[in-house]
Amino acid sequence: MKKAIVVGATGGTGAVITAELVKRGLPVIAFGRSRQKLEELARELGNPSHLTLAIGDAYRPDDIVSAAKEAEVLFHCANVPYHEMESKLIPLGEAIMEAANRLSLKVVAIDGIYPYGRRQMDWVTEEHPKKPHTKKGKVRLAFEQMIFSSRWKNVSAMIVRLPDYYGPTANQASYLGGTLEAIAAGKMAFFIGNMKVPREYVYLPDAAVMIVELARQDQAYGQNWNIPGADIISGHEIVRIAQQASGMKKPVIALGKAGLSLLGLFVPVMKEIVEMLYLTKEPLRLSGDKYKRFIGPIPATKPADGIAATIRALQKKR
Repeated sequence: MKKAIVVGATGGTGAVITAELVKRGLPVIAFGRSRQKLEELARELGNPSHLTLAIGDAYRPDDIVSAAKEAEVLFHCANVPYHEMESKLIPLGEAIMEAANRLSLKVVAIDGIYPYGRRQMDWVTEEHPKKPHTKKGKVRLAFEQMIFSSRWKNVSAMIVRLPDYYGPTANQASYLGGTLEAIAAGKMAFFIGNMKVPREYVYLPDAAVMIVELARQDQAYGQNWNIPGADIISGHEIVRIAQQASGMKKPVIALGKAGLSLLGLFVPVMKEIVEMLYLTKEPLRLSGDKYKRFIGPIPATKPADGIAATIRALQKKR
């Protein structure tokens, strides 16, 4: 990979992938809508000379084409608010793929596990049936079909699938991002779902390493790839570790269907999350066997270490 462009560079996954590329000394273009957020990202990364900032609208292929000079790989990290997914996700993806097609780029699309639907394997491989039963799962499956469409004759693409994630760059797009931000700030926090059921989370810096490793391999394109977490952990244990690291202990309220529906009257995204609560009761556990066979060992920061590091980083930002 000679040069990359990260579309959606200031988001949770975009920022950490940009950081990993910069760390490796690779020339990278950080593309986003907000000059302020892009400049803030550059400062956090030490304003490296091999990082270029590009301001534009990802819904406009011309903006991406103008920014992606000499790029070889495009990381599609741009996302839409949860409650706007049905109307905006596919148009966003089509605009980005149109730009990539014009430039004959490789595309690494970051996605989640919604298309799998309910768990049909103890360890979910990339061959798990895709039978989504929720609106969002069906939209995400349509997104996959769009990415791999024969329309894009000049593009080689892959999709990398993450479970829920956490880390210093995670935000409200992650179930756990808002919880840890509130705990780090010493505020009352909400936890989405059952706090007793152990679930899988991936530490974003680990995910970035795996994603960039895959992006470097020509043979990895044209496929789906699971990006697993290090372990499963319950909400109660997450909160205990986070509160210990923060040095503060404010209430953490678990939100089920009733709580999310009530909050949804004021915060639309909360109402939309209700249909995904099945994942908090019947969690999926991603298999990393394919990655191990193709790349090697999986980076696996222990949750206790990753959560504590996330809290410290969030407090430092404040």
